[in-house]
Amino acid sequence: MTAPSDKPPNDQDKQGQSLWGGRFSDKPDALMQAINVSIGVDRKLAAQDLAGSRAHARMLIDQGVIGAEDGELILRGLDAIEGEMAAGEFPFRDEFEDIHMNIEARLSELIGPASGRLHTARSRNDQVAVDFRLWVREACDHTLAQLHALQQALLAKAEAHADAIMPGFTHLQPAQPVTFGHHLMAYVEMFGRDASRFTDARIRMNESPLGAAALAGSPFPIDRHATAKALGFDRPTANSLDSVSARDFALEALSAASICATHLSRMAEEIVIWSTPQFGFIRLSDAFTTGSSIMPQKRNPDAAELVRAKTGRIFGALTSLTLVMKGLPLAYSKDMQEDKPPTFEAFEALDLGLAAMTGMVADMTPDTARMAAAAGAGFSTATDLADWLVRTLNVPFRQAHHITGAAVKRAEALGVDLPGLPLSELQALEPGITDGVYAVLTPAASVASRSSYGGAAPDQVRAQIKRWKDLLA
Repeated sequence: MTAPSDKPPNDQDKQGQSLWGGRFSDKPDALMQAINVSIGVDRKLAAQDLAGSRAHARMLIDQGVIGAEDGELILRGLDAIEGEMAAGEFPFRDEFEDIHMNIEARLSELIGPASGRLHTARSRNDQVAVDFRLWVREACDHTLAQLHALQQALLAKAEAHADAIMPGFTHLQPAQPVTFGHHLMAYVEMFGRDASRFTDARIRMNESPLGAAALAGSPFPIDRHATAKALGFDRPTANSLDSVSARDFALEALSAASICATHLSRMAEEIVIWSTPQFGFIRLSDAFTTGSSIMPQKRNPDAAELVRAKTGRIFGALTSLTLVMKGLPLAYSKDMQEDKPPTFEAFEALDLGLAAMTGMVADMTPDTARMAAAAGAGFSTATDLADWLVRTLNVPFRQAHHITGAAVKRAEALGVDLPGLPLSELQALEPGITDGVYAVLTPAASVASRSSYGGAAPDQVRAQIKRWKDLLA
C-alpha cells in the first residue's frame, strides 16, 4: 500500500505539529519535546489503540458518519499497521509524541486523506482512556489466570502433605501443631481473595469511555453502545467528563495488586525462613536458588527474596498514581500521562512475582521429619492439656489455663516437655488428672483433634482442598 501524492492540508510534516491543527506555527522546544513525548511508554498500548480505532471506524461506517469506501480503506490501513507491528517493522517516532499520533501519522502515510476521517467524533482524551482501560482489564485477566495457577500449585502440594505435621506459630514462636497442608491452604485462601478483588475491579472498570470525545461528548450520531460491545465492555460510561478523567479503575487494580503483593511477600518471607539451616523445613532446588561468590556452602533463596522486594515497587506505583490524581480538576490534564509508567511497572513486577512463587511452590521439597520433630517444641501441646482439663474434669477454662501454665513451668524446671512430665507432677497441680491425659499431648493427637470447620485436622484440610478444586474447576 503506497501513499498518494495529494496529502491533506493537515498531514504530518515531520515536525509533530500538524495533527494538532493550525493553532501552532513553530515546532516544540527540545525540552518541551523531551517532557511531553510518551511514545517510549505508551507504545505498550498499540494493540489496544488499534482495537479501539477499528471499533470506532466500523461504528462510523454503520452510522453513516463516514463513507463505506473511506471506512474500509481505514480498516485495511489499520490491518497493515498491525502487520508492521507484528513483524517489528512499525516506525515508532518520538516526533509524533504518543501511540495515537504515531498510528494516525502512519495511517496517513499508508492511505492518504481518508485517514483524517478516523478521528471524527473522538479525541485523544477518550482514545487514551479506552486504550488504558483495555490494557488494565487485560492485566487483571492475566493476573487472575496467574493466581489460579498459583492456587493449583498450592493445592497439589497441600494435598500431598495434608497430614505432614509441622509447628504452627504466632509471633514466630511455637504455638500449636498444624500440618504443612493446612499452612499452604491459608495462602490458597489469601490468593483466592486476591482473585476476587481483581474480579470485582474488572467488573467496575468494564465500561467504555470511547465516544466521550474531549470531555463533552460528540455532536455526531455515534453509537457508543455499539463500540462498547465491540470492545467487550458491558456498557458505555454514563458521563463524558468522568469518562476522560477517571483513573480510579487503575487505582483499584493497583490496590488489588498491592494486597496481592503483600500476600506474596509474606509467603516469600516464610520460604526464606523455612529454607535456613536453623529451620530446615523445606529445600529449594538449584532452579530457584543461587550461590555465593565467596562462600561455597551457600544456597540463597534469591527468588523468594526478590518476590519479597518487588512489593515495594508495586506499593510505590499505587502511591505514585494516587498522588498524580489527587488534585486534578475535571476533566483531562496532561498530568494523567503519568498514569501509565507506574501501572505498567507494577503489573510487570506482579507478573514476575506470581510466576516465581508458582515455580517455587512446585519446586520446594518439605522435610517432613524435620517439621514433625519441631512440632512438639516449645510446649506446643499446652492448649491440649488445658482443653483436656475442661472436657474431662469440667474445670473452668481460666483455671485450666492456670494449671497448664504451672505444668509448663514445672516441665521447664525439670528439663522435659509436657509428654515427659511425670503423672505425679501433674497430679500435684490437679489431683484429678489421670494417665489418659498423655494421649492428647502428642503433636499428632493435637492436630487430629482440631476437627472444627477450617481446622488443622487432616480430614478438614482435605475437605478444603476438595472445595477449592471444585471452585477452580
